[in-house]
Amino acid sequence: MTLPAIILCIACQFFLVGGQLFLKHAMRDTAEPRPKWAVARGLFAGIFLQSLWFFVWVNLLKDNKLSHIFPFEGLNPVLLVLAAWLFLKERMTIDSWVGILLICAGIFLVSSS
Repeated sequence: MTLPAIILCIACQFFLVGGQLFLKHAMRDTAEPRPKWAVARGLFAGIFLQSLWFFVWVNLLKDNKLSHIFPFEGLNPVLLVLAAWLFLKERMTIDSWVGILLICAGIFLVSSS
């Protein structure tokens, strides 16, 4: 697998997670009403990033073996948990950290074979 393909696989996961964060942020409940443009901005940003993920991922599928690029999908839960911890202030347990390390080790083993 080439370095540009690896970089695009990782970028795809950031697009997907970013899109999910924007959608979550746009749809969250708040004590006071928010302007419709603020909600729409978050929705559009989330849809844009997820669309970007889709088109880059389809291009990767066209040019690479599925068995080489699909393990990068394992980064999605890792990045999502870390992003929720950093940006949404969700709590991380020791089990979460161990799980993240195991997922990263598995991605490395599968993609390097």
